[in-house]
Amino acid sequence: MPASHVDPVVRTHLLIRAPAAAVYKAFVDPAVTSRFWFTRGSGRLDEHDVVTWHWDMYGASARVEVVALERDRRIAIAWPTPVEWVLTRHGSRATFVEITATGFEGSAEERVARAIDAMGGFSFVLAGCKAWLEHGIALGLTRDHDPGSHVERGSSDAGGSLDPVVVGPA
Repeated sequence: MPASHVDPVVRTHLLIRAPAAAVYKAFVDPAVTSRFWFTRGSGRLDEHDVVTWHWDMYGASARVEVVALERDRRIAIAWPTPVEWVLTRHGSRATFVEITATGFEGSAEERVARAIDAMGGFSFVLAGCKAWLEHGIALGLTRDHDPGSHVERGSSDAGGSLDPVVVGPA
């Protein structure tokens, strides 16, 4: 009997002590998202739009297609794999955020490697979002994840300040 395989599915989640509206805005508005994830975005996520997210320190960008939005509840995109955020209110001041990513391509080993990488990346994103929304602290997780890959080699400052903490409005 041939070996069957199951395509990897990434699921990560975290409670963020902020209202669902603030968490939703943090992921759809690049002015907020750039505080904890990518460097900049070409525009706000609006249903069926296509935007570009940039990670300037790595010289990378991604085309992001908005598949569906449910205000304060759900975000679904394709970038290049399907990714979905589900926001569940926990009282009036906290939101449980679940991120699911699927559709990894390549050989079985490549799909698993991509899923593991995505799991780590989305876990960083949730931790960074939590720090920003709860405490106004930009942890620089994305920037500091792989400083050897910054576009300006030899400068760990490429794409952002080396300040250990950037404090902004909570």
